[in-house]
Amino acid sequence: MPKINVIRVSAVAAAITLMAIAGCVTSHVMVGRARPPISPDQVQIYLHPPAGKYEEIALLDTSSRNSFSITAQGKTNAVMQRLKAEAGSLGENGILLNGVGDQAAGSVGTGF
Repeated sequence: MPKINVIRVSAVAAAITLMAIAGCVTSHVMVGRARPPISPDQVQIYLHPPAGKYEEIALLDTSSRNSFSITAQGKTNAVMQRLKAEAGSLGENGILLNGVGDQAAGSVGTGF
């Protein structure tokens, strides 16, 4: 009877889990120039345009799909974390929410 390599099985299981989590895609469309990445913790959420001048860098789109969240608050938190991570990777320090909904698709605009 062949021996099962536990490390290899664990690595395959981890890879499958990572691919399932990676299924939560946040997309963006560049409308400006990206900046050096910043920490997602530095990204602010705005419901209205901030006072003063700001620059749009990208339009972001995401959902709570594959987040393992059950409650509405959990899904909202997952979406906000995903948006902040994507915005931070593009060097954006603010997200201006344009559309939020309980539907399969929606859009979110971002500003600098």
